[in-house]
Amino acid sequence: MLLAAVLAVAALGGCSRSGSGDAADGQRSAAAAPAVSPEAAYGLAAGGSGVQVGQLMAANTVYVFFDPQCPHCASLWQASKPLLGKLKMVWVPVELMGAESGKLGAAILASPQPVEALERHESLVSQRAPLTAPPADEGARAKIAANTELFGKLGAESVPTLYFRHAKSGQYGSHSGTVSTEQLKAMVGL
Repeated sequence: MLLAAVLAVAALGGCSRSGSGDAADGQRSAAAAPAVSPEAAYGLAAGGSGVQVGQLMAANTVYVFFDPQCPHCASLWQASKPLLGKLKMVWVPVELMGAESGKLGAAILASPQPVEALERHESLVSQRAPLTAPPADEGARAKIAANTELFGKLGAESVPTLYFRHAKSGQYGSHSGTVSTEQLKAMVGL
C-alpha cells in the first residue's frame, strides 16, 4: 500500500522513444502490468551491464535504465546522490533516443573510471550542455545493444525506469519517470 501511495503521489517525468520528454511520456500507472512479474523483472534487470554506485554492501540494489541524452535521467541522478551512502544503484545505459545515446552510453561503460564518467556526463545533461561521444568501443557498444534489448524484454517504454526491492516490506517494484530524493527514499524503503 505504501508503495502504491508513493507512486500515485510522485510527480513523474521521463523520456520515451519519441524523445519529447513530456511528463506524459514517462508516466506509467502503478497498475500497468510489466511484461513479467516484478520479482522476475528485478532478476532480469540484474543482468544488465551498468555502472555501480553507492553503498556496495547494501542489502538491496536499485537498477536504473537510463538514456544518456535524457534530462529526466539526469534529474534522477541528482536526486539519488544524497542516498548513495545507504543505497546501491546500478545505472544501466540504453539506446532509446537515438544512435548518439548508444555512443555516449558506450563511452561511460568503457571509461577506466565509469562512476566519474557518469557523474561528469549527468552533470552536463543537467546543465543542458552539448554532448559529444568519443569513438565507441565495440565491446561497450555490444553491452548497450544487449541492455536495450533487455529493456524491451522488461516491457519498459520510457526512461528512467527503476527496478527495486523495498527494504522493509521485501516487495519488488518498478517505476518509470524521475522522482525526488524523498520519493526515491520512500519507494525503496530507506
